[in-house]
Amino acid sequence: MASLCINRALIQPKSHLNIFVLSSRSTLGAKIANALVTSSTYSPPASFFQSVQRQSYFHTLPLGQRLEQISYSLSKPSPRSNSFRFGTCIHISKKHPSKQFSSSSSGGDCDGQITKLPRRLVKRLEKQGISEQEFVSRLKATPEFPSQYIAKADVEESETEHTRFVENRDQLEQLLKTMTTEPKFLSQEDSFPSDMKKLKDYQKQQGSNSSDIRLKMSPSMTSVVLFPGQGSQFVGMGQKLVHYPGVKELFEEASAVVGYDLLKLCLHGPKSELDKTVHCQPAVMITSLAAIEKFREEHPQAIENCVATAGFSVGEFAALVFSGVLSFPDAVKVVKIRAEAMQKASERTSSAMLTVFLAHDSRLKDAIKMAKEFCIERRDIADPVCTVANFLFPECKVLAGHEEAIEFIATNAKEFRLLRTKRLSVSGAFHTKLMQSAVQPLQQIMANMQLAPPKIQVYSNMTGAPYHAKANYPHLLGQQLVKPVRWEQILHTIYGRPQGVEFPRTYEMGPGKQMGTLLRQVNAQAYKHYHHIDV
Repeated sequence: MASLCINRALIQPKSHLNIFVLSSRSTLGAKIANALVTSSTYSPPASFFQSVQRQSYFHTLPLGQRLEQISYSLSKPSPRSNSFRFGTCIHISKKHPSKQFSSSSSGGDCDGQITKLPRRLVKRLEKQGISEQEFVSRLKATPEFPSQYIAKADVEESETEHTRFVENRDQLEQLLKTMTTEPKFLSQEDSFPSDMKKLKDYQKQQGSNSSDIRLKMSPSMTSVVLFPGQGSQFVGMGQKLVHYPGVKELFEEASAVVGYDLLKLCLHGPKSELDKTVHCQPAVMITSLAAIEKFREEHPQAIENCVATAGFSVGEFAALVFSGVLSFPDAVKVVKIRAEAMQKASERTSSAMLTVFLAHDSRLKDAIKMAKEFCIERRDIADPVCTVANFLFPECKVLAGHEEAIEFIATNAKEFRLLRTKRLSVSGAFHTKLMQSAVQPLQQIMANMQLAPPKIQVYSNMTGAPYHAKANYPHLLGQQLVKPVRWEQILHTIYGRPQGVEFPRTYEMGPGKQMGTLLRQVNAQAYKHYHHIDV
């Protein structure tokens, strides 16, 4: 008999839920919580249930068995919130072969279907163009790791116990992100290799290559690769890469496409030319991909064990090349067109970008609203643009829009209790509707390109979630130009995990260390495993 504490999910009263299996006895509670979140309709803050009489049965499945399901039957809501709260333990006993599951309160059977998905999850799926049925099918078809369990519980609500709470509601949303988009990692105590020699022996015994089992490794053995965006460039970047095999060839191939000596511009400048949008976007992407060649030489196993990749703005194209979606020549062509189109869009309207650092009482929404009103009333701008263009971390956002609106906020920062503001040295208001004219050229050039399914999970700037196999890349990458970069959400999704589960090694490819700085602000524990590949 084992006792496990379940927390952070809301179960609606008198509902019959079919939810997915759990991985190991030690992490059973956390996995039930994840499953409950994805299978139930919930709305914080009433996000916990508590019960007195509870029984659960489970049995192990053969190695490599696919996801099975659990069914929960619940009754009697809490008199205060009309929902179940949790905080106490569920007692787990091993299922006897002859013991039959029952469903006393709902009378339903575990029929292998999810009865209802959370509204927030449905909206998120709609943004990605995924139907509920497709999501359920894909989730059910996802291979799980060994030592799975099927569990079923009959729960009756106590009329007297309604007092225990879990205060951190943010983790509820994180559980949803983890379950819906995060690769499933083994917990520390699952019996997988602890070093590279053991890993190779294990692979040899199993007769498989590393890509087959990388999601089954201990997280500390896996890697995540991040690519920077525009603004990270500096004169001299690439100097520490040129002696690695294949790097000069990369720059030569890219130079033939863009029409100028890209390596010379990166190494010697001048800075005024390198900083132009039309030049720096290809330069940053090519330098980042050249860093991969250095990475491949120095950390070959980290390449093989990579489980996720993401890039900031133009860095997303480097991530798509790294994941196998785009070929290198096609990526250079796309980024060249993208940079030229964004440069032209910037020249149409006087616009700017502003980094704002926030306090707990900052009035950012008021600042944006009043900046727009100022533009309409004082500057005769009929449809002013002022919006969040980059979500960096909780206390920091990047605003973009008309020059007059940005200047208004910078001048009146104290009135809106903004801690600090900083102008970005860019040519326009990227990731706002002022870039609308750049969308069509990018989508047109991508329309006839051969795009492959990603070999590694790659995250979309626009949605903050991984691309799925049938993603409309031209549409999403076109919309990325006029929608905010959800970098903070991407980092939460990649690095969110139950307590006690280790973090992967994170490598930043390309100029600067800005991605590491953002990671430290969003997840300090994950940052402890961060490394920069110097260029």
